[in-house]
Amino acid sequence: MTDIRPADATVDAAADSLARTVAAADLPKVLHGAPAAVLMIDLERREVVYANAAAIELTGDRVRLPVDVDAWGDAAGLTDLGGKRMSETSSPLSLVASGVPVAGEPVAVHDSARRGGSVTSAQREATEGRLLWVTGFGLSGVTDGAVPGDLESRALVVFLQLSGTEHGDRRHLEVLRDRAVVATEMSFTITDPRRPDDPLIWVNPSFTRLTGYTQEDVVGRNCRLLQGPNTDRGAIDRISRSLRRQEPITEVLLNYRKDGTAYWNQVSISPVFDGTGELVNFVGVQNDVTERVMVEQERSAALADAEAARNQLRLLAEATTQMTEALDVGDACRRLARIVVPQLADLCAVDLVDRPASTAPSRLAVAARDPGDEDRLRRLGELRDYRTGGTSDTGRVLAGEAPVLLSDLPESGAERHPDDPKAAEVYDQLRLRSAMVVPVRARGRVLGTLTLLTQHPYGRRYGSRDLHLAADLAGRAGLTVDNARLYEVEHAAAATLQRSLLPVVPEVDGLQVAARYLVGADGNQVGGDWYDVLPLPDGAVGIAVGDVVGHDLQAAAAMGQLRGVVRSYAWEGRGPGSVLDRCDQLVQGLEMAAMATAFYARMEPAGSDGTRMLRYANAGHPAPLLLGPDGELRRLDEQRSPMIGAVPTFGSTDGPGRAEVELCCPAGSMVLLYTDGLTDMAGSDADERTALLERTLAELPSGTDAETAVDRVLTACAPHRLRDDVALLAIRIAG
Repeated sequence: MTDIRPADATVDAAADSLARTVAAADLPKVLHGAPAAVLMIDLERREVVYANAAAIELTGDRVRLPVDVDAWGDAAGLTDLGGKRMSETSSPLSLVASGVPVAGEPVAVHDSARRGGSVTSAQREATEGRLLWVTGFGLSGVTDGAVPGDLESRALVVFLQLSGTEHGDRRHLEVLRDRAVVATEMSFTITDPRRPDDPLIWVNPSFTRLTGYTQEDVVGRNCRLLQGPNTDRGAIDRISRSLRRQEPITEVLLNYRKDGTAYWNQVSISPVFDGTGELVNFVGVQNDVTERVMVEQERSAALADAEAARNQLRLLAEATTQMTEALDVGDACRRLARIVVPQLADLCAVDLVDRPASTAPSRLAVAARDPGDEDRLRRLGELRDYRTGGTSDTGRVLAGEAPVLLSDLPESGAERHPDDPKAAEVYDQLRLRSAMVVPVRARGRVLGTLTLLTQHPYGRRYGSRDLHLAADLAGRAGLTVDNARLYEVEHAAAATLQRSLLPVVPEVDGLQVAARYLVGADGNQVGGDWYDVLPLPDGAVGIAVGDVVGHDLQAAAAMGQLRGVVRSYAWEGRGPGSVLDRCDQLVQGLEMAAMATAFYARMEPAGSDGTRMLRYANAGHPAPLLLGPDGELRRLDEQRSPMIGAVPTFGSTDGPGRAEVELCCPAGSMVLLYTDGLTDMAGSDADERTALLERTLAELPSGTDAETAVDRVLTACAPHRLRDDVALLAIRIAG
């Protein structure tokens, strides 16, 4: 940008004072954004021969270059502050075209002036505030060096748009004049694309002050001399393409001064054509925008930090949710590994010490962007000494030492593991770049380690912020693992209790008996479901199925007690209704359980034709199914009564007991008893699932044995993910 300082001392003093006292924020926004409107005038013909994009916006499509300067001013709607058209006054454009430099004169822009005639007072009031300040100078006689011959008859004109409406305020105009002087500090350059390598043929003194290069240093050389090692090659390529296409372009790129210091430079380059349309020059306008770019970079960095913090919180929340849903220790470790890859790492390994007294950890989970690297990561764990207190990073962390952050790992495996060629080979295959090893700790004890790794060429370089995040994740994982281990201890006891409570299905003459017990998806092998088949002293067979409310040790204990009570009263030969009534009274009297459903039946000895009489009572339990030898299906839902423990003193001596139902079961019949885990499932219609169960049983081929029947039923009706335990009992009368 050209240094247009007026000759008189008053304006020089104003410019010097302004340079010392006016902050960049006080200048018009145009100085920090898009370049000013620029014209090039042929002094011999008094014609505008070039206008950049900003100048073309003033005239639109109303003129074609070259054009007389006054005609251009009229097309742009330029007037003096009194509203007279430029062609009717000694306008700044006319002065510059006559060879007289203009150090900063105000002009106004009025749309009505483009249609011819002067502007009325009302029109002027309507458009106040649209001011342009004009500076202009001939290219000869403004520099200390020689000016190329083809520029001696040229002049540049710069228009700056300024805000403000106080046209008559003398002080205001003086401030704007001073600003115009400062605006001339913009750096201008002109190149000649007709010469080899498009060399610089003219620069103004502002270019020298901006870059440190004199006119003698740069004339004859390409402007790429301002580029340096960190100049964006993409921006340079875009500039080169635009110059080849003879199109204007604006880019912000990192340039270097003569002394090597860097600055951010906003460069705008526009082509200049002669009257025949031939490219004759490129005009460059440069502006030091270092402060603006630094502010933008700081803002971008702050936004990036905020986004990183949000991502970290999101990762922690997701990890916590996933791990709390884990079924066991191994599942929790696998979930953690899958979460951190690829959000935080390219590779992840979770190593846990199996028992408090053990020193050798087990690699319970690995995850990798490339699935093939998972086997390599397991192999590396087998080769290295990860024992507690060992020489490896993992061994030291297991021993209670501080977390390990290795921001830059050696590229060579031989350098990382000089004493272990096999580990070095696997290390090279993994292409490791950065690593963190943090303890998985809970309740003051180190349970294991979480190892996070990144890979070349795109992996991130870990820093202290990443280490804090990894430590937080490992801490949450430690609590999950410890809780899961505590659960496993309770679970083992519960499994033992469950196995002791569920009966071994007996062999009964004349009957085929098959039973299944499925564990719910929460991993709980203990609950309130039970079934029982009890051969009685009188030759009958007692059949029971029930479900105590709850899924814990208390429910299992109550189930064991209730099953024992049922067996005790059944052994006395009592009828089904009486058995359930006595159970209800005992449960409520001893407060054994909150509530329970139960179905009890007596299957009498077979008659001469194999038919057996079945008597049953139902305390709120899902109705069993009876499949006759002819394929007819019957639901045993008659005379259902309240759950055990639901109604106080039900079946006492003062009130009616539970009703019984009696029916004949021919040889070849099958009775199917089940608990509600098979039919009641969240998100599914219980009636539809019951209908599916009935349809599956009814479609069994004639003569299907009990074992096949329960397998077919479970295949067709068991939910894909059990939320509740399922007890299933099938009894077929031989025939």
